[in-house]
Amino acid sequence: MGGIILVTGAAGFIGFHLVKRLLKENYNVIGIDNLNEYYDIQLKKDRLNLLNQEKNFVFHKVDIKDKRAVDHIFETYKPTYVVNLAAQAGVRYSIENPYAYVDSNLVGFMNILEACRNYPVKHLIYASSSSVYGGNKVSPFSTGHNVDHPVSLYAATKKSNELLAHTYSHLYGIPTTGLRFFTVYGPWGRPDMAYFSFTKDILSGKPIKVFNHGKLERDFTYIDDIIDGIIKLLDKIPMANKDWDESKDDISTSFAPYKIYNIGNNNPVPLMNFINVLESILGKVAKKVYLDMQPGDVPRTYADINDLERDIDFKPSTSIEDGLQKFIAWYKEYYKA
Repeated sequence: MGGIILVTGAAGFIGFHLVKRLLKENYNVIGIDNLNEYYDIQLKKDRLNLLNQEKNFVFHKVDIKDKRAVDHIFETYKPTYVVNLAAQAGVRYSIENPYAYVDSNLVGFMNILEACRNYPVKHLIYASSSSVYGGNKVSPFSTGHNVDHPVSLYAATKKSNELLAHTYSHLYGIPTTGLRFFTVYGPWGRPDMAYFSFTKDILSGKPIKVFNHGKLERDFTYIDDIIDGIIKLLDKIPMANKDWDESKDDISTSFAPYKIYNIGNNNPVPLMNFINVLESILGKVAKKVYLDMQPGDVPRTYADINDLERDIDFKPSTSIEDGLQKFIAWYKEYYKA
């Protein structure tokens, strides 16, 4: 795989790990990020400081909602591959700050698509989300299921990304692959995620908030497994199927060079089991406050990954016990806890 790889959201959790792996494998990477203050900006800067030590990495502070800045990056570097991970994340934050999601996830993604049209790329991979399954009750969640009933603005913007990508794949022949991520966790993770805040509160003796009275399940997926999948997909470029028929063909494919995958662990973990593992590793019992379900949340996520297994031999191999052990070891070192 030759050429330059552009990674947006390079100072973010998944972006940082992806860039780190690409650099380890000697690829030339351009990273952009707006370094916003949605969570601790020092964590983003520390991730970036590690990446900036590598000779094959160039970073620019760019917000993808700035079309002129995005076009300048594409015109200057002419990337061969683009992995768009820049987005405003978080289900609950989308209820409080809806326009942040319009700016980044809609306007920003549109700017990436337009740049890919004007400066043709070999493959655009972009972050979607398991949240697109919204109110769906049938599990495991399959890319063959309808996803027209989102329950948060965040989910709606991610579904919109898939629709926009399909349109550009059809009109301009841009090969696009959307990845529906399922609850990614691990070292250098996002402080707004439950596993991160639980760890912080348990260690400091503060009570943790257990929503839906603990009756939740999540398909927790360790970061290294996610990165393995993204790397393998870079050269798994979608092909148009001119004979595609929605009555019998997979709706995650198309008459355009377009594909959608779930990327998860295929193993939902009950929230209370997850907390028990965390308590066991930390050697401390959590004080728990049981609360009702939050607006925009869903009771269960569970990824059907059959097509990912078939297409790239994707096999997530990290157990929740091993993954949390690695996260907590990092957390204690980073925060001197």
